[in-house]
Amino acid sequence: MKPLFFITLLLFPFYSIAQKTDTTETVSLLFIGDIMGHYAQIESALDTTTGTYSFDRMFSKVSPLIQKADFAIANLEVTLAGTPYSGYPRFSSPDELAVAAKKSGIDILLTANNHTSDHNLKGIKRTINVLDSIEVRHTGTFLDKNHNDSSNLIIMEKGSIKVGLLNYTESTNGRRVPKPALVNLTDTTAMKSDIEDAFSKKIDKLVVFLHWGIEYDSAPSKTQRETAQFLFEQGVDIIIGAHPHVIQPMEFIQAANGNKERFIAYSLGNFLSDQRIRKRDGGAMVEITISKENGLSQITDYGYHLTWVNKPLIKKRRSYEVLICKEYEANDFKGLTEYSKNKMKRFIKDSRALLDSINVEVKEKVVVSN
Repeated sequence: MKPLFFITLLLFPFYSIAQKTDTTETVSLLFIGDIMGHYAQIESALDTTTGTYSFDRMFSKVSPLIQKADFAIANLEVTLAGTPYSGYPRFSSPDELAVAAKKSGIDILLTANNHTSDHNLKGIKRTINVLDSIEVRHTGTFLDKNHNDSSNLIIMEKGSIKVGLLNYTESTNGRRVPKPALVNLTDTTAMKSDIEDAFSKKIDKLVVFLHWGIEYDSAPSKTQRETAQFLFEQGVDIIIGAHPHVIQPMEFIQAANGNKERFIAYSLGNFLSDQRIRKRDGGAMVEITISKENGLSQITDYGYHLTWVNKPLIKKRRSYEVLICKEYEANDFKGLTEYSKNKMKRFIKDSRALLDSINVEVKEKVVVSN
């Protein structure tokens, strides 16, 4: 029996994947959770000899999977406010964190989250300017209203397929958004207007990525459920969530009774962070394929990859690396210490216990080696 916290919609027990033909076009999307910048991560990235920073190693083992996607989208849960660098509770990471994310294959970084205003106007402006300078697309925060009007909607385009992307946050941790900057908040009037504008651009599908929910709670909140229902009623096709720092359930809803197909992942958990408490030391990446034939676009494949953050000791210093759980599980956790092996196994067990029992039609993906 499905738990009560899911949106009540008519589901069918069977579904079919649309048959692809020579004229079928496809686009693959990969959604990634919270990229954090705790101070221990910043220290780990510092080369004490040169005084420079590099976060490349943290992404290197998951990069091949990220690069397979046509578009990879992640939540950047820090500001790039410059020195002095800082971790929790007011994040300011070196620019090299965003550079490493781009090198790994991440195409779009989302900036609307509860830490957006951590360093006031300087933090918002400099984050935007840095992302522009390294040519990474972004949305969620804006220099002013004109910037919001021109840059709010990202359109991911491949062939004739056009997928829109919007980003919102429930909170800025009580900090006021400094004028003239703007941050997309989960205001239903504003979101409704943005969605109407997005569909006027003749997009095939619309994704809304939300920073929402209750931290460390594996169940979606009442507000999450209500917001999701509202967005689906406005025509949104895919909802992706972050912020709780733990994984929450996922659901694929078949087209039925005049309603189109829909996908929701309430929370992807942590992608990269120094949080080591049980269930917070990893996350999920969601992979979705959209196909289009004869003008009709459909979600034709979907699933998730569990990832876990390892902290190996390298040259007597702690480092960080994001690992794909199934890859290490298939190789008997080769290369991990006994401690790390047990921690990863516990994360896998906890995550599957939640997702295998509660997810609706969304399964763990098989990792295909190059």
